[in-house]
Amino acid sequence: MDSRLPKLIFFLLVLYAAVHFSYYYPQLPGVVASHFNARGAANSWQTKSAFFKGFVAVSVLATLIGFGLPRLIEVMPVSLVNLPNKKYWLAPERMAETKALLTGYFAWFACVIYVVVILTFDFAVKYNLHAEPLLDPTRLWYILAGFLVFTIVWIIRVLAKFLRPPRESS
Repeated sequence: MDSRLPKLIFFLLVLYAAVHFSYYYPQLPGVVASHFNARGAANSWQTKSAFFKGFVAVSVLATLIGFGLPRLIEVMPVSLVNLPNKKYWLAPERMAETKALLTGYFAWFACVIYVVVILTFDFAVKYNLHAEPLLDPTRLWYILAGFLVFTIVWIIRVLAKFLRPPRESS
């Protein structure tokens, strides 16, 4: 699986987030609502500096999940890797193929995680910029539902690939 496209998309998402949130940063008050209940009402506040440090931390976490885990799997002892049919997929002659597959799968996962992060933080920014007491949180529920569906499909695709080695190996 070629991972260049999801890596490019992830880079563009990071660039977009940097420009987007840099634009809104000076417009925000010094203390911002940073956590919301299920109905979209703010229930926790922090300085905007701390809020955006949290955004950077979550961005780094998304990067580590998407791009660090495949590298970690590559250098870990095979006995510590939990992968179906790992003797087949982690054999030295297949390690490059397995690495490419995992890198591609996790790069797409990182893109989706980062989109969820951007949209969630954007909700908080918009909440803090508008005088309206309550933004409609329905959009966030759709985002979470979409993420759940993506994650289920992603897991099924990964398992479908690794649960059954190609027929010629059986």
